Amino acid sequence: MERIFCLLIGYVFGLFQTAYIYGRMHGIDIRNYGSGNAGTTNTLRVFGTKAGLLVLLGDIMKCIFAVVITGAVFGSSHPDMVYLLKMYTAAGAIIGHNFPFYLKFKGGKGIAATAGLILSFHPYLIPMGVILFFGAFFITHYVSLGSLLVYAGFMIELVVLGQMGTFGMTQALLTEMYVIAGLLTIMAYWKHRENIKRLLSGSERKTYLTHKSTGTEETAEEKSVQN
Repeated sequence: MERIFCLLIGYVFGLFQTAYIYGRMHGIDIRNYGSGNAGTTNTLRVFGTKAGLLVLLGDIMKCIFAVVITGAVFGSSHPDMVYLLKMYTAAGAIIGHNFPFYLKFKGGKGIAATAGLILSFHPYLIPMGVILFFGAFFITHYVSLGSLLVYAGFMIELVVLGQMGTFGMTQALLTEMYVIAGLLTIMAYWKHRENIKRLLSGSERKTYLTHKSTGTEETAEEKSVQN
């Protein structure tokens, strides 16, 4: 029952579609512009750096809030499985972000929400996530590559920390947590399947924080918003 409750808590928080809301505040549906993704990168490309950072913050914080609430509610009553319950909550938030029912299940790709998971789950996970994402991004300017590396690193580090006893759970609960994290990783790679194809072919679009992105021509819609 606790698992279902945590999934629902996370899903409700995940429904706060920051990019969609920001777009509607400016008279558009962000899903009809640029890549069609309701997430940070597309917002940054369509509206600019400030908007992208606001959306990033919003999507990170919704997962953090959900996970923190879970810790507060179940930390005392279920100390032996609180990390597992946090993982269920984060999974719900990421699913809610990716598949919001009121937007016909067309949301984002869940990377910013996953950043919220990493930031709120355990401090040992943070340095590796920061290094992998920003290292890949500043070297290649491929957001997708950094995102995929973060997920791979997160999955590996989670298992290593778990087997070292960091989370204080039984092996059965650890295995359950690994399965959830593995499913989230698979979902992230599936959501990025087109990005992976473009990365392999060398046609993936680069993203810059201070000037126009390159690699794929801007759509007319993006130009009209930026102008």
